[in-house]
Amino acid sequence: MQLSRTALLEAYRKMRTIRTFEDKVHDLFETGELPGFVHLYAGEEASAVGVCAHLDDEDRIISTHRGHGHCIAKGCDVEGMMLELFGRRDGVCGGKGGSMHIADLSKGMMGANAIVGGGPPLACGAALAAKTLKTGKVAVTFTGDGGSNQGTTFESLNLASVWKLPLIFVFENNGYAESTGSGWSVAGGDIVRRAPAFNMPGVQVDGFDFFAVHEAAGEAVERARRGEGPTLLEIKFGRFYGHHEGDAQTYRAKGEVAKLKAEKDPLAGFRKRVTSAALLTAADLDAIDAEIETLIEGSVALARKSPMPDPKVDLLTDVYIRY
Repeated sequence: MQLSRTALLEAYRKMRTIRTFEDKVHDLFETGELPGFVHLYAGEEASAVGVCAHLDDEDRIISTHRGHGHCIAKGCDVEGMMLELFGRRDGVCGGKGGSMHIADLSKGMMGANAIVGGGPPLACGAALAAKTLKTGKVAVTFTGDGGSNQGTTFESLNLASVWKLPLIFVFENNGYAESTGSGWSVAGGDIVRRAPAFNMPGVQVDGFDFFAVHEAAGEAVERARRGEGPTLLEIKFGRFYGHHEGDAQTYRAKGEVAKLKAEKDPLAGFRKRVTSAALLTAADLDAIDAEIETLIEGSVALARKSPMPDPKVDLLTDVYIRY
């Protein structure tokens, strides 16, 4: 499927936003300006953007502790996200969620999740609601290779298949569950090989290639919308930073990250493909780069001068919800 010029520009804009946002967060965390922990998505942009390109605000996604990229791909407000990471009152979660619990229900982003394997059961609930209410919407759960080994994940795969839920299981295999290599910890070698055991299609995708992800995700989403049940996608790539900021990465081979950046950068690959095919020009992409740089720098400036939550006003809000 040939994407329109508008769609290509939007895909690059979101991937560039993720990369610039994460690189900036990396720098900010090193200075001690950001509280808590952060887990960066740089290098994995093609996965989130390729999948979420097929979704709208009413489709639901569940993320992991590495959730910034999924938020941006789903259309969450970048300034609000930066304010949230700074713990500011006007952040997307009122400064109470921070990096590992960032969410925006108005965009169908049900939240990052610090519990490994905690997302798939929640996605089953969202998918069951869509099926019961006959909305035609789908749910997507992003899970890492470490989360692929959790009992909650196996139960969710089984339930989704038995009930034919409109759900896509996206396993983002970046090669390491923290510091444990997935080649050693995943029985059978590949996560995708588990799909037949749960009677669902399974597709393994090059996660550095936006177009490969986009095609595979599009087929899975359309299958779910038709009422044909779940699909398992294993998206394989590598992260450009450590498991978390401060990770010494002594478990990675010397030169591994530099090689990934030089040979597998999804943004560079996208740029080369669209410009060589004369679908977009280098000037088109350079303009987006400059636009996003201004956006991210502006979001940091705004966050630095924005107010913190007021304990007297905000401490007991967002605790319970009345239906």
